[in-house]
Amino acid sequence: MYGYDQSPGAQQQYAPQQPYGAQPHGQPSHGQSVPGQPLYPEPSPPSLADAVRAFTTGSLAAEDFQQIFAGSKVYCPRGDNPGFLALHNTQQPVIPMFTSLKELRRYAGKESKYFVITGAEVIDLLPTGYGFVLDMEGQHRMVFDAKAVEQMVDFAMRRMYG
Repeated sequence: MYGYDQSPGAQQQYAPQQPYGAQPHGQPSHGQSVPGQPLYPEPSPPSLADAVRAFTTGSLAAEDFQQIFAGSKVYCPRGDNPGFLALHNTQQPVIPMFTSLKELRRYAGKESKYFVITGAEVIDLLPTGYGFVLDMEGQHRMVFDAKAVEQMVDFAMRRMYG
């Protein structure tokens, strides 16, 4: 019979059977997936820094940028009190925000305090009349004035409520 030793005089022990094409020790053969993992993993979305570069060079549409921004982590410098720190020495008040802790540290120093929120939370919590600037000291600095923020809020509302 198939699956155990048939030699005369041998004790009948079942031999471990592996499915066709399986590799020992749980290693998948070519074209097989590990249980619980997809065969072809979903591509990861671009990072916010990548989206900033693509948007500033014109290779990413505003709607696509906003969708990436909404789901990304944003690093914000903070003071002793809760809330955003705003710069008022600009034409309109803006809030500095950063795509990574490295970018924040470049601007505010190694020991600076900060908090992390999503871009969607930024759009929801940003005070009326304020804009924000992404990666102020970075190569691809982006400034969103108060009007641009209002447009982002409108876009988010249309996406959520139709």
